[in-house]
Amino acid sequence: MLRYWLTNKLNLLIHPNYIWLAVVTGISFIIIGFFKMQELWQRRRRDVTPNTQHISLFPPGWGSALLLTTAILGFIITPQVFASDKALQRGVTADLLGSTRVKPQAFRATVRPEERSLVDWVRTVNVYPEPDTYTGQKVKVEGFVIHPPDIGKEYLFLARFVLTCCAADAYPVGLPVKLPNNQETYSPDTWLAVEGQMVTENLAAKRQLTIAATSLKKIPQPQNPYSY
Repeated sequence: MLRYWLTNKLNLLIHPNYIWLAVVTGISFIIIGFFKMQELWQRRRRDVTPNTQHISLFPPGWGSALLLTTAILGFIITPQVFASDKALQRGVTADLLGSTRVKPQAFRATVRPEERSLVDWVRTVNVYPEPDTYTGQKVKVEGFVIHPPDIGKEYLFLARFVLTCCAADAYPVGLPVKLPNNQETYSPDTWLAVEGQMVTENLAAKRQLTIAATSLKKIPQPQNPYSY
């Protein structure tokens, strides 16, 4: 955990509100480990043999080898960002992604529509779900591409993963995007900056709030690809 913190990758595993707890715990384990090593070293120097027999499921040395292997794997393995395959596994449909889990958010008069993030839009729509309410409003959002099987080729889904605590409970949210005519196709997991306006489309036999894109631009994956 400390390695991920030092390399700015801990936010791929844990909500920022809990990073301090992971760091404090990691430092505490290092301190405890140091004192345990010192105690073991002093015991071996005194050549003290325990009077009671120690019962272990593993042969001598195996426990230490397992702990060492786990520590080495922690240095080798790099956390991977969730992408479209995880979103599809977690039930992406033509409906609003994650609409039953994302926290609702009411309108704020000080925020213009084009200043809302993708997650802000989903939260707002969960409060006021009538899609015609937003017709014509400007949109400027970023996310990665998903191709659900239940929409046509003239559409894609723009999504972000939301973390509430850690990567284990991450879930996708997003909105469908209607592509302009003769627009190039984008492969899954491509990150896009999308501009356009809101319209209502019939997707999977249901009226859906949809972004009618006027501009799609490929962008690098953000350093912190998750929302909270």
